[in-house]
Amino acid sequence: MNWIIAPERFDSAVAAALWRAYYTEVSDRWYLLHEGRRTDPAELEREIAASTGAELAPPGGQLLVGWYRGAAAGSAGVRLLTSTTAELTRVFVYEETRGKGGAALLVRAAEEAAHALGAEELILDTRSDLVEARALYARLGYAETGPHNDGRYAEHWFRKKLVG
Repeated sequence: MNWIIAPERFDSAVAAALWRAYYTEVSDRWYLLHEGRRTDPAELEREIAASTGAELAPPGGQLLVGWYRGAAAGSAGVRLLTSTTAELTRVFVYEETRGKGGAALLVRAAEEAAHALGAEELILDTRSDLVEARALYARLGYAETGPHNDGRYAEHWFRKKLVG
């Protein structure tokens, strides 16, 4: 198999590079769609600095990195919201490795990590323009639900019961 999924420290250089790529892509997509421009570099730096990913550290969370042929190629994180509910976040795969099965492997590994943390269900939110993400979650058995948060960019909410 070309993919290996492994836990990663939220504050590692690998995690930082993946977070920067993820945030740049989703932010640019939003601004291009809504304002016809890319993300302001100063805003990008503020947002990256403000969201360290510390919530993805054990004992209440886990960051996973997907390695494709030995190179970091994607990530997924989970964090406990309650003793039985975890949130799936930061699901991302570099463009050059998309279509090679990594996103599904990362989400499944995140489900296992959430279950190991004690979660019985996994929830997430995403945006309308992230059609690839919405298709992935539906394909992996996530049901679209009503809102479970009021996040500024949350437009679609999903939930999946985890089985042990």
